[in-house]
Amino acid sequence: MPKRAITYAVVDAFTDEPFKGNTAAVCVLEDTGWEEEPLGEQWMQSLAAEFNTSITAFLVPAGAADGGAEKSDADAANPQFHIRWFTPVRESELCGHGTLAAAHYLISSGLVKSNAIDFLAKSGFLTAKKVVGLKESSTSISPPQEACSKFFIELDFPVLPVVKCTSLDMPSIPQTLNGASISNVLKTVSDSAADLIVELNSSEQVVNVQPNIAELVQCSGRGVAVTGPAPAGSRYDFFSRFFCPKYGLNEDPVCGSVHCALAPYWGKKLGKQLMTAFMASPRSGTLYLQWDEATQRVRIRGEAVTIMVGTILI
Repeated sequence: MPKRAITYAVVDAFTDEPFKGNTAAVCVLEDTGWEEEPLGEQWMQSLAAEFNTSITAFLVPAGAADGGAEKSDADAANPQFHIRWFTPVRESELCGHGTLAAAHYLISSGLVKSNAIDFLAKSGFLTAKKVVGLKESSTSISPPQEACSKFFIELDFPVLPVVKCTSLDMPSIPQTLNGASISNVLKTVSDSAADLIVELNSSEQVVNVQPNIAELVQCSGRGVAVTGPAPAGSRYDFFSRFFCPKYGLNEDPVCGSVHCALAPYWGKKLGKQLMTAFMASPRSGTLYLQWDEATQRVRIRGEAVTIMVGTILI
């Protein structure tokens, strides 16, 4: 007989259509289990491998994780959850779509009554909130007018600075990216896992790039983002794709965290704070961005769809 049942949800993030965007499994635990059996790290990694999707997010209410300690008035402003993210092969230091999926499920299922949630992660303090269309002022992110009645989740993440990278960071860029025309190569500055960012000359090249996965595994850092300007007349500002075979994902369908670097990079190039980004993977996804240079934060807005809800028996 199983000792307990854990509810999980599978959510497609950064899309309003099932089977598009990026998939995350969300598991809400009653206590941390971070270091103890049967819910230790090995169990979480094994479950993520069982789901075999881009990310599995594990949540624990902050009160349970902290032994039921009383919170201050400031801490109690929003519900708080500890969060950890696992790909099928390893733990991830930061995950945008997994955080968006977690917030969407908590709010849409009624597990959280508030419209804002604070997440406590190894990489820092993250906030997610529910936004309905163009509810806020014109200084906020602006999804298309026809989407005004839709339910968005907005993430508040720290900026990831970028610097020029050297040839040592990537073995052979033109060959690795099947000869695509490259205009710039940078890397993010991160204490955990840096990314390489390769700017191509057009969105068409971003869509058509076929990287050499074996070479990408040899690159430094977490993964490689390829990005380029959106087509003239498009509702998007830039296109991107993200490849991270070291994390068990040859291509991450829609990566939110890489936009912590892409938003300020393109914001400076385009002279914009508000941008719409398109992830051009086969599943594809749309992200609405606001880059705040003064506070060094990026607000990432997207939709999500809950695909299934089930029970894990352990």
